[in-house]
Amino acid sequence: MGKTVTAEQQAPNAAELRARLGKRSIALIGMPGSGKSSIGRRLAPRLGLPFVDADAEIELAAGMSIPEMFAQHGEAYFRAGEARVIARLLEEGPSVIATGGGALLNDGTRALIGERAVSVWLRAEIPVLMRRVRRKSDRPLLQGKDPEETLKTLLSQREPLYAGADIVITSREGPHEAVVDSIIAALERWLASRAETAHGPEAAR
Repeated sequence: MGKTVTAEQQAPNAAELRARLGKRSIALIGMPGSGKSSIGRRLAPRLGLPFVDADAEIELAAGMSIPEMFAQHGEAYFRAGEARVIARLLEEGPSVIATGGGALLNDGTRALIGERAVSVWLRAEIPVLMRRVRRKSDRPLLQGKDPEETLKTLLSQREPLYAGADIVITSREGPHEAVVDSIIAALERWLASRAETAHGPEAAR
């Protein structure tokens, strides 16, 4: 899971944020290439939480890689395993979870994230996404003749689902720590607004 860090390395308000989160996790959502795993690995230790990559957990549970799952069993098989794994991760307690780009297509997953996590959409423009996804060859849905057009189609389908996130952060090229700082600041504001709305600490649980 996440690396152990000292209290000095955590955000100054990490303990308070964890207390306000209660049993809820932080679910990073967004398109392939939006930086969910890279950002998640940096965000988790800043908050003193473990980091979990849902795709890695899916591969571990299935005993094969995601491209192998798509090739041998198809997307429906992968999506079913994805839903089971994310449900388990949310049940296991607070962590920072990097979800797959299509995780929110599942109604049950979407509902569970709404109930048991604070969702953070890492929103990125197509040129940024393309520069990042070109570096990897393990994305089955982007292996066709025109990956950019596929990416645009997927984004148009998924963007309405991402737009329901609790927090929206723009993922730009540049230092990951700047994005992490933005998430922490937005999380603090979001949790504070929840507490104020309910006029008590119960809202942050």
